Amino acid sequence: MRIKVLGCSGGVGPGLRTTGLLLDEEILIDAGTGVGDLTLAQQTRIREVFLTHCHLDHVCGLAFLADNLFDHIEQPILVHATRETLQVLREHLFNWHLWPDFSQLPDAQRPLLRWQELAAEEVIELGEERRITAFRVRHTVPAVGYAIQTARSCLAFTGDTYADDGLWTFLNRLPRLDSLIIEVSFPDQEAALGYASKHLTPELLGRELRKLEHRPRLYLTHAKPGSESQIERQCRQALKGWQFELLKRGDTLSLA
Repeated sequence: MRIKVLGCSGGVGPGLRTTGLLLDEEILIDAGTGVGDLTLAQQTRIREVFLTHCHLDHVCGLAFLADNLFDHIEQPILVHATRETLQVLREHLFNWHLWPDFSQLPDAQRPLLRWQELAAEEVIELGEERRITAFRVRHTVPAVGYAIQTARSCLAFTGDTYADDGLWTFLNRLPRLDSLIIEVSFPDQEAALGYASKHLTPELLGRELRKLEHRPRLYLTHAKPGSESQIERQCRQALKGWQFELLKRGDTLSLA
């Protein structure tokens, strides 16, 4: 199982794309601006999309993906998300005003997008050897992360999150946790902004990780543009004893 990082930045700029992970060339986890770097042929291979929450940097690529694939695919793309996220997408994005409603195009019987409501801790089988489980995280809007499991490995992706015991309770219940993709958006001196926007800082992440009983390799994501080097320096202090790296666009993670 391979995960390609299409985007992992907390903003846009030269070489920076917002959150999107491509699983085995056919499944998107979040659909930020990095989706636009896929060729049309690569886009046509996507069969399912799992969204963590409704914020624009995580969903805007879905709008353009749908527009590109019109008349290029025969089966609808399944879009998995919580009820709250789907409601926002229907009311504020795919609403015929901001963007066409591709859950009704070409028609209601043959839509390009099909909404699939997802419940927290619901397990979805992705073929014979993969499964994905949603878990609640704390953010400014209802949000989830995802645990992706095979028979031999497990990776969890938090999406946007803040300090919350529920996150660690769920992760500690997993039989194993080999890799954890977790956000750290702001440097420590912007902790007040992190609290207001419900994003982590290095020092807060270090404290929160004491609650985790597993010892996964950490992949840090969602740093705000211009803060990457400072966040990395602060993480060297805050995450002593942990193996970690800041994700970069184009990185590939392999799971057994």
